[in-house]
Amino acid sequence: MMSFQFPLLHTTPVTPVSRPALATQYLPALDLNLVDETADKTVRALLAPGRRRVFFMNAHCCNIRRQDRGYADAVARADMLLPDGAGIELAARFTGQKLAANLNGTDLLPMLLEQAATRGKSVYLFGGKPGVADAAAAQLILTTPNLRIAGTRDGYGGAADPEAVIADINESGADIVLVAMGVPLQEMWLDRYADRLTADLTLAVGAFLDFSAGVIDRAPRLVRQARMEWGWRLMKEPRRLAKRYLVGNFTFVGSAARRAFATAENRAKRRIAAKRVLDVATAATALVLLAPVFALTALAIRAESRGPVIFRQTRVGQNGETFTMFKFRSMSQDAEARRAAVLSQSDRDGVCFKAKADPRITRVGRFIRRASIDELPQIFNVLRGDMSIVGPRPALPVEVDAYPPRALRRLAVKPGITGVWQVSGRADVGFDEMVEMDIAYAKEASVGLDLALMYRTIGAVLSGRGAY
Repeated sequence: MMSFQFPLLHTTPVTPVSRPALATQYLPALDLNLVDETADKTVRALLAPGRRRVFFMNAHCCNIRRQDRGYADAVARADMLLPDGAGIELAARFTGQKLAANLNGTDLLPMLLEQAATRGKSVYLFGGKPGVADAAAAQLILTTPNLRIAGTRDGYGGAADPEAVIADINESGADIVLVAMGVPLQEMWLDRYADRLTADLTLAVGAFLDFSAGVIDRAPRLVRQARMEWGWRLMKEPRRLAKRYLVGNFTFVGSAARRAFATAENRAKRRIAAKRVLDVATAATALVLLAPVFALTALAIRAESRGPVIFRQTRVGQNGETFTMFKFRSMSQDAEARRAAVLSQSDRDGVCFKAKADPRITRVGRFIRRASIDELPQIFNVLRGDMSIVGPRPALPVEVDAYPPRALRRLAVKPGITGVWQVSGRADVGFDEMVEMDIAYAKEASVGLDLALMYRTIGAVLSGRGAY
């Protein structure tokens, strides 16, 4: 976007305004107070009576905030900050926090406009290259019944005269103004001029107009659900976005990790924070490096048999809490229904079932199990905070129900993708021995031990010992 200096203008004193009754949560890793509510409740609060200026905060925004004092000040003066993207979720996880929803603009704003239309509120679109705001308006009218577009203006020549922009917006009678001039220009524009607008709600919306106009394609739903839309955009515009998403994402994770560790209140919390930082950094890096393996595995599974690529199963995590674990599907679609029929074929002593000749395993499944590729989707469990990179393997609820009292002690820490059991022979290790290994790990868990076990995992995977 074109850059220009904002002229110094006289502004009227800011009068007190009503604030939405929304829960917020302070994230020490980012030094930000973000809205912590569902999308529905957030939309209702945005449209409630009262004036408010709203910004979305993603990893890129946080990187710029550390470098640009003017933008940082604008962020500090905003009425509401909305968490946008997987990076913010990861930063929260560093300190054991979890936000109610990912309130990214491309998903939240259509909901907002739909509700605005039902209430008879009008919208002004300001930003984008010449013609983009007009195209976005035409498309939004088609997809949002009864939506009233009060006016449009581009973010290049149309933004050159702030006085003309303010006059045009106010004359339009718009209730809502969406400003799309890129970070940090859009936020700084609103910070300087929003108090002179008659509209109650003003939002900095980034690429929303480009998405709405069809200038930028959205990622497929599965990619968005996996929080990998940034990867899709990088693939579409590698030259423009490489620095932002590759260098920028790692810079963001490193900065958030350092702050999370520095703000931990005591030694125990610092140890937990350090382990979480290692988990997220390792998982995020692996996700980028192994993206081609994910794609090829998904294609191979689909080519061999019908059914979902990802197998979801309830497992027992830390302190007995259950969660949904992800794996690449390595068995036939009816594997769960056939489990009882093959229990007698287990090659392993104890309550955990494992069989080399399990008839439910597909040909592709046998290969990805041997290579431990089937476990890779658990990277998402690590990023979500259900699992760690290193820890005891998560058990099935039916297995935990059959545990002797001592075995329950292995639930004292988060389950992991790899661990002592995995590097010591996996399925070749008996249940009782596995329990003792996991209890010992729970007592001695540390970042140094995790790094050693991660290193040994490479050899275990290459040897394939006990993997079936």
